[in-house]
Order: sequence, then structure tokens, then C-alpha cells
Amino acid sequence: MTIPDMTNKTCQGQFILLGFSDRPGLEHVLFVFVLIFYLATLAGNVIIILVSCLDPFLHTPMYFFLTNLSFLDLCFTTSSIPQLLFNLSGLDKTISYVGCAIQLFMFLGLGGTECILLAVMAFDRFTAICKPLRYSVIIHPQLCWKLVSVAWGIGLLNSLVMSPVTMKLPRCGRCQVKHFLCEMPALIKIAWVDTVAVESTVFVLSVTIVLAPLSLILISYTHVALAVMRIKSAVGRRKAVNTCGSHLTVVALFYGNIIYMYMQPGRNSSQDQGKFLTLFYNLVTPMLNPVIYTLRNKDVKDSLKRLVSRQ
Repeated sequence: MTIPDMTNKTCQGQFILLGFSDRPGLEHVLFVFVLIFYLATLAGNVIIILVSCLDPFLHTPMYFFLTNLSFLDLCFTTSSIPQLLFNLSGLDKTISYVGCAIQLFMFLGLGGTECILLAVMAFDRFTAICKPLRYSVIIHPQLCWKLVSVAWGIGLLNSLVMSPVTMKLPRCGRCQVKHFLCEMPALIKIAWVDTVAVESTVFVLSVTIVLAPLSLILISYTHVALAVMRIKSAVGRRKAVNTCGSHLTVVALFYGNIIYMYMQPGRNSSQDQGKFLTLFYNLVTPMLNPVIYTLRNKDVKDSLKRLVSRQ
């Protein structure tokens, strides 16, 4: 497949997302794979949102946060996957400058929000297991809304800081982005100027937005583990582990990918590895989240049965 050469021309208000164009045979396979996974992601997360909203038994803080996570995953995967499907389906790999800026803004904002939201969910599980008698007093509806607002606010702030810095880098006609989306490291790599200062700033901000919530998650689950060890009943221990198991699995999937992608200097990462990891992070993880919570969560399965039986 031939990609138009724009390296010596002005960008003319657009970028070329090279993506997987160096492997034309792989593009057809990826199109089918991505389409199936995207539809499954939409269906799974919509089901989680509907079940959590329609069943009064699930009107609890835990499922309020889970509903936000599912909505976040819907927005996150939709911010890039439709564009990827369009690029995989034909020769046109272009995206407008405005479209690229919006994609980058959403990618950074929603990714930052998920970091904070996962920490909030860990705090919720810590309170439920370590302070069960005071749970309803501590985790009240007003606090839930405040915590979710803080998560979305920090994600927005993260995007407002990082997006303009990345988009304003001079590129002098370099429009070919070696990625399938307008992702920050890929856009930094095509800058015409020395980007050491920008990469250092991005690294510091990434450490803050990623590792600070992760530290809170680890602290919360350390206390949870100690509390579970003090439970004498085997049934009680199993219930506590099942309550936290789904969230821990989601945390491992999310942070495993994001730390590998962003906790290293921008020019040292493998381009192919970066593309496939980003695809996993953008598509597979949001699809697995509702599966993990449904398969491991008796409340959600019982709720689905009740809603189906009503119909």
C-alpha cells in the first residue's frame, strides 16, 4: 500500500496515521478483529450501565462507580476505534488537525480520569471491608458524586496541560504519525525540535497521574489484605476476596499497559510494541472490564436474571 508522501509539504491541516499500513495483509484481519471487539465493548458496557441503573438492588456506591467506569470505557474506546476502523478499511489514512487534537485531548483526559476512578473504587472497597459498620456513613451519595467529580476534573486538567504542549510542537511538514491514533509519544516523535524538555515534563506528569493513584490503590489493598486475614469465617474471607477480585483484575490490566507505555522515555519505546499495546489498552481492556465484573460478581448476574425474567 502506498502512503502519500507529505514529509516535504505543509501539513495542510491534517495528519496521516500510518498505523499498520506497512502490513497490508494484517489490516484486513485487524479490521474484523477490531470491529468484533468494539461491538462487544459497546454491548458489554451498555449492559452494565443499564443493569446498574434499572435494578434498585444495585443502587449502591460500588455500582455507581462501576457505572462511571463503564461509561468512561465507552467514551475512551469510541474516541479512537471508529477512526481506526475507517483507516483500516481503505487507502485514506488522514485525520484533520482538529480531529487529531480532539482525539489526543480525549485520550489523555479519559485515561487520567480512569487512573483516579480506579483509586476511588479501591477506597470504596477498603471502606466496605475494613470499616463495614461505618460504610454507609462514610461512603454517602454526596461523597460519591464529589469523588467522581474529582476524578473527571483531574482527567480534564491532565488533558488541558498535556494536549496543547504536544499539539503546538513545530513539525515543519512532518505529518506522518507512526501510530493508528494521535497518541502523545507518537506526536512528540515527529517534532522538528529537540523534545527532551517536553518528554521530561510528560514523564513527570505521567508519573504523577499514574503512580499517585496506584500508590493509593496498593495502600488500600494492603489494609484490605490484613483485614481479610483477620476474618475467621472461610465464607467471609471468600466473600471479601470475590468483592475485591474483579477490581484488582481490572487494575492489573489497566496499569500493566499504561506503565509500560508511559513510564519510559518517548524515543526508546518500540513502535510496533507501542501500537499493539495501545490497541490492547484501547479496545481489549474496555471489553474485558464488563466481562470480569459480570462473571465474578453474583449481584450483577442475579440482577441480569431478574431483568430478563421481568421481560
